[in-house]
Amino acid sequence: MSGRVRSIVLLAIAGIIVVCWGDGAFAHGVSRRDAAFVSSVSGPAIAPFGYLGAKHMVTGYDHLMFLVGVIFFLYRLGDVVKYVSLFTIGHSLTLMAGVLGDIRANAYLIDAVIGLSVVYKGFENVGGFQTLFGVAPNPRVAVLVFGLFHGFGLATKLQELALPARGLVANLLSFNVGVEIGQGLALTAVLIALTHWRSRHGFSRHAFAANALLMTGGFILIGFQLAGYAVNR
Repeated sequence: MSGRVRSIVLLAIAGIIVVCWGDGAFAHGVSRRDAAFVSSVSGPAIAPFGYLGAKHMVTGYDHLMFLVGVIFFLYRLGDVVKYVSLFTIGHSLTLMAGVLGDIRANAYLIDAVIGLSVVYKGFENVGGFQTLFGVAPNPRVAVLVFGLFHGFGLATKLQELALPARGLVANLLSFNVGVEIGQGLALTAVLIALTHWRSRHGFSRHAFAANALLMTGGFILIGFQLAGYAVNR
């Protein structure tokens, strides 16, 4: 590994540790300022909730880590759209159902599963399932199922807020649309970076290390979430 690549890897590791060590270590929730705004809303607020949704996705490192793993080895735009759409369907279903149906679960455990989804994708990308078990889970089904957990994780955050009943459906739909817009913007940037990296000769040599790093980040997330669950039971 060249000195430049080694530096990039070390910076990425440091970034993951910093992110997980901050206030959002146990879960990237909604900021106090945004929570105060949400509680003060009376009626539909389409633009503000759309902005909050986009902001959440762009800063949602666990969602982005999973999606990076999903598209890491997807070379055709059609495949990217197909897999991201499956994630979006799952994410949207449980976000809306969790809040509107008041379906509750322990946020730490849900976020631990989200961390597991990151580990799963990195492990799948390095051929871990084929190597150890001789068979791999259906990747499309896995993305859809983990999308359900990612959306439910977001629902647990919104359930902690004083969401006004008036305009709730419109605001939730706006929030979800904002999430998808933020997801599209983030994935566009990731795809540009991946496309450039794939054109370099070192991509195949360092792809394993990148996915191992992704798995490490997922294990860190799982550890923090389970620690939070144990402390806050």
